[in-house]
Formats: sequence, structure tokens, C-alpha cells
Amino acid sequence: MDIMNSIAAGYGALKNAQVEQQYSISVQKKAMDVEELALQELQEMLPPSPYNLDVRA
Repeated sequence: MDIMNSIAAGYGALKNAQVEQQYSISVQKKAMDVEELALQELQEMLPPSPYNLDVRA
């Protein structure tokens, strides 16, 4: 029975780690979305640049 308890504990720890990873990824995606919206708003607030840049590779 000791082996079964070890397997069950290992499986529980694995599932817990997967849930934590999914949560972390979701939080990071949400932060990136918020940052993107903030940058879009900032670009709209800035006046147009009087300079024309011609960049050649």
C-alpha cells in the first residue's frame, strides 16, 4: 500500500504543478494584453512626428 500512496502523492503533485503553470501563463498573457492596450493608447496620445525617416537595410 505504501507504493500506491507514493504514486498518488506524485500524481497529485504533478497535477498541482500543471495547474500552477497554467495559472502563471494566464496571468502573463493578461499582463501582455494590458501592456499592449497601454502602448496603443500612448501612441494615440503622441503627436505625429515631423521627421520622415528612410531606413534601408
